[in-house]
Formats: sequence, C-alpha cells, structure tokens
Amino acid sequence: MEDHKDEEKGKNQQINVELSDEVAEGIYANLAMIAHSNSEFVLDFIRLMPGVPKARVKSRIIMTPDHAKRLLTALKDNIEKYESAFGKIEAGNDVPEFPMNFGGTLGEA
Repeated sequence: MEDHKDEEKGKNQQINVELSDEVAEGIYANLAMIAHSNSEFVLDFIRLMPGVPKARVKSRIIMTPDHAKRLLTALKDNIEKYESAFGKIEAGNDVPEFPMNFGGTLGEA
C-alpha cells in the first residue's frame, strides 16, 4: 500500500521551471528536421531564409523515444485547442525543393 501512496505523492509534486530572459525571447525556426536511432530522437529546428542557399540549425533537441511520443501527444492536444479557438490551420505545401541531409533516418515537419 505504501508504494501506491508514494506514486500518488510523486504525481502531485510540482516542478519549478526557471526561464531566463534570453531563452524566453525564443528562436524563430520555419523548418524542422527529425532523425532517430533506437535510443533517441533528434529534432533540429532550422531557419530557412528566402534567397539564401544555406540554412542554419538554430536549435537541436535530443530526447528519448518516450519523451518524443509525449511531445507528439502534447502538440496534438495543443493544436486541437488552437483550432477550436482560432479555426483550422491550413497545412502549406511549401517544402524546400533541394535535398537536406544531416545523416541518419530523416523526417520533416
């Protein structure tokens, strides 16, 4: 019985998250590339500028498959809430036409 109480106690704990001013400003990205191995997902957030042939990775996030699936679920939930409040998001077809490869298994978002 005590194990169950410890589990419940752990679920109700709050985590204080610190957000520095620099990080709070955010980084603009208009392309994401996703690669994975058997133990991790790598999400590269890229800024692609018109007329500039070289795109820059502005941020790289590495996470476990479990956390990647949690991110997918949270993103799906937030998109549904957004669309309920503001209307359907129209998916654009403006995918870059040149090959971009950083190695590994790729996906695009």
